[in-house]
Amino acid sequence: METAAIQGETRQAAGHHANERLRRQGLVPAVIYGHGLPNAYVALSLHDTKLALEHMLHVIKLRVGGGEEQYLIKDVQYDHLQQTPIHVDLMRVDVTERVRVKVPIELRGRPRGTLEGGTLVSVITELDVECLLLNIPENIRAHVEHLGLNESLHVREITVPPDVKVLNHANDIVAVVHPPRGTTAAELEVAAAEGEAEPEIIGKGPKEEAAGEAGE
Repeated sequence: METAAIQGETRQAAGHHANERLRRQGLVPAVIYGHGLPNAYVALSLHDTKLALEHMLHVIKLRVGGGEEQYLIKDVQYDHLQQTPIHVDLMRVDVTERVRVKVPIELRGRPRGTLEGGTLVSVITELDVECLLLNIPENIRAHVEHLGLNESLHVREITVPPDVKVLNHANDIVAVVHPPRGTTAAELEVAAAEGEAEPEIIGKGPKEEAAGEAGE
């Protein structure tokens, strides 16, 4: 499992104005909690934090002073544009304990229904899973080549590593192939026979083919 190293510093629990000053200095206020210990307050490097979040990493190695500890990113608050992190919740964890996290779903392949004019729509982009800290998968791949028009991929059909337990309902729909709006079955057959322009695909299939302190 990949982890990210983030530089940080201790801080005092403070209010809105103090946290705004930290953000202007390129820091992100964060709180560390868990394991029955008192909350600890730190400020994280904004640069390091954004890199970790962009790579969708769950676990960080926080460097404060001369020490380094490992924490789980439990929650992130963003600015009004949903681009810049403004507060992070970090949870104390042990490598031997199971944790609950969200893992991105990576759709693989091109559904056969898109060859008939359909569009692949991604309904769920993440799975809620429970697993050991060191066994958190970077993503979970789901194959959609077999989907025809009006056919869906359900959570129960996705294969996950043996140690990973999926917490979503088994019948939740992950992706579905929709036919063109207002198109009849007969028109779809004609379009497929005449080889009309390929539809827009929503999801990751085509790309794969081509290659706390709330309110702070």
